[in-house]
Amino acid sequence: MIVYEYPFNERIRTLLRLEDLHEKFKFFVHQEHAMQHHVALSTIFDMLEVAGRADLKSDLLQELERQKQSLLSYRSNPNVASDALDAVLAELDSVSSRLVSAQGKTGQNVRDNEWLMSIRGRTIIPGGACEFDLPSYYAWQKRPAEQRYHDIMNWFTPLMPLFDALGLVLRLLRDSGRPLKMIAVAGSYQQMLQGKIYQMLRLTLDESLGAIPEISANKYMLWVRFTSHDGDCKPKPLEEDVPFELTLCNF
Repeated sequence: MIVYEYPFNERIRTLLRLEDLHEKFKFFVHQEHAMQHHVALSTIFDMLEVAGRADLKSDLLQELERQKQSLLSYRSNPNVASDALDAVLAELDSVSSRLVSAQGKTGQNVRDNEWLMSIRGRTIIPGGACEFDLPSYYAWQKRPAEQRYHDIMNWFTPLMPLFDALGLVLRLLRDSGRPLKMIAVAGSYQQMLQGKIYQMLRLTLDESLGAIPEISANKYMLWVRFTSHDGDCKPKPLEEDVPFELTLCNF
């Protein structure tokens, strides 16, 4: 099964982009080749670009507090597992505390590092981080993999509270929806949302079908059109029925 996600607003779009960058970072930073560590470092620069919104940290803190208050209301419900609820509340408190303790603007430690900023300025230029452009960076890439890993993780560590927070928010959002089995007749599916506000859509389908969803949505209507790749990887409309699972997520 393959899952496609579609954000309904800019805030969720930003969180999903940061989550995607974090997954890429975690993969490349644990490799050993200098080129792979170059990608990991470049990904940190991309994170700073996406996370540049001044209110992202406060948005996450407000959402975590809102989720905590919402979950506290379930404490008196006998149908709720108290151990599981207490575990989530403890995680909310821990993640919020670490995010509050993170000083300054997101990634300020990287922005204050002139050497890193010189690398960032050159990586924007295609091929701009060659050895003749940045000899000190070239020398750093020749260091042992373990030392490079240690350096990159030191630069990334101040960002971790932000990524712990957005990871928790997205997990709670994904868990808020209930998957429903649907059929896209002749490759097309429409649903009226009647003004109900959702944060994110999750669409799950069998990868072997070769179907690719093209999603558009607003607060009034959801539209999914399935396509497939031809030999040149050009999308072409699917005309057969496509079974899939649809989850509409909202806090």
